[in-house]
Parts: sequence; C-alpha cells; structure tokens
Amino acid sequence: MMALVNLQSLPDRGVLIGLDPGARRLGLAVCDSLRLIATPLAILKRGRRLAPSLAELFALIDERGAVGLVCGLPLNMDGSEGPRSQAARALVHNILEYRDIPIAFQDERLSSAEAERVMIDADLSRARRAESLDSSSAAIILQTALDRLVNISKRDASQSTS
Repeated sequence: MMALVNLQSLPDRGVLIGLDPGARRLGLAVCDSLRLIATPLAILKRGRRLAPSLAELFALIDERGAVGLVCGLPLNMDGSEGPRSQAARALVHNILEYRDIPIAFQDERLSSAEAERVMIDADLSRARRAESLDSSSAAIILQTALDRLVNISKRDASQSTS
C-alpha cells in the first residue's frame, strides 16, 4: 500500500487529481499532463457508504490516467487540525485501502472562500455557485499544489547553481 507522500514525492510527470473532501460531497479537479493549470472536474455525492463514491473516483483516475492525488487538508486558521482534518485523513486512508496511488495533502484554508469570490466575480448565480463550489475549491487546492511544486523546483535549481 502506498503511504501518504509529501508534495515533492509525487511522480514528476503526469496528471494529478485534486480532492476537496466534504461531509456530503467530494469535489474533484484535474490538471493537464504538463501540470500548468487545474480545472474543476466533477462533484461526487457521498452517501452513507463510501464505496460507491470511491468507485466513481477510481473510474475518473483510470479514465484520466492520473498518477497521483492531492487532497485538501482543512486546517484551522491557527494551523491545528480539527474534526474536518481528521475526516480528510480518514478518507485518504480509505482510498489507500483500495488503491495503490501516491497521495499528498495540501493546506486548503480559505480555498472555498477563494472559489466563491472567483465565482462571484464571474457573476455566477447563487445556485450555480453552490453547484460548482466543491469542484472549484478542488481546482484551487490542486493549483496551489502545482504552484508550490514549481516554486520548490525553482528554489532547488537556484540552490544547486549557487
């Protein structure tokens, strides 16, 4: 079974899927193979049983040829972990029970607020925003991770030349 990995330990190339774990819905986003941009992908409804949602997730992983997942970790504003973080960790544990795929966490503080602000700026109706919020948040989580990976590789490159 793959363990959790840090962001830099995800495979160097290939599609990643971002997850915004919620109590009732799982927002999904995907990036292009060059990892330039993350876009909203889907919203999976979570029922009493997790297995149907995981089956849908695994079908999307296979369909997109994803090589890893980035899961939002909902930290408290002070950086501590609360019940929502524990629920995200439990979800990742369940994913890893069924699928051998590298998964990294990404701090998701304020991702929903940022997604909502972007959609308001785009003049989306309240109903349309509610419908898209989870996958848009997943895109922000994944884009944040992609940007961090670029910054880490730039920093490493500048340190190796100095």
